[in-house]
Amino acid sequence: MENKKVFIGSDHAGFKLKEKIKKVLLEKKFEVIDKGTNSEENCDYPDYAKKVAKEVSKGKCFGVLICGTGIGMSMTANRFPKVRAALCCTKEMAVMTRKHNNANVLCLGARLIEEKTALEIVKTFFETENSKEERHIRRVCKIEKEEN
Repeated sequence: MENKKVFIGSDHAGFKLKEKIKKVLLEKKFEVIDKGTNSEENCDYPDYAKKVAKEVSKGKCFGVLICGTGIGMSMTANRFPKVRAALCCTKEMAVMTRKHNNANVLCLGARLIEEKTALEIVKTFFETENSKEERHIRRVCKIEKEEN
């Protein structure tokens, strides 16, 4: 993977998993920028999803967001231009969303998947390149295009 900058964020439910994911990404020589939270103290997931999505929206980086289910994080992140946040529960989903959707934010549900599976999904997501096939490029472009 060419771009090695990753912004990461979580709420209280995803904090422990976020810390483990950071270690995996650092071992793989990614530059990891943690946007919080910094504890298991109750907090609001949109605050952290917005911090990460704002950076990814600028381009040239990736994001990882973790909350209890991953749903709130993905809903919040996808409100930002140029963000293609994908909630993944399996390695296969990580492969397909990178290949076919050129996802740039990985969302995970810390309360729904085992830690081992989550770490495998992270590795798979960042090892998979997006497809250069015209049909996939065309479809991703349609995500960004506003239609009246």
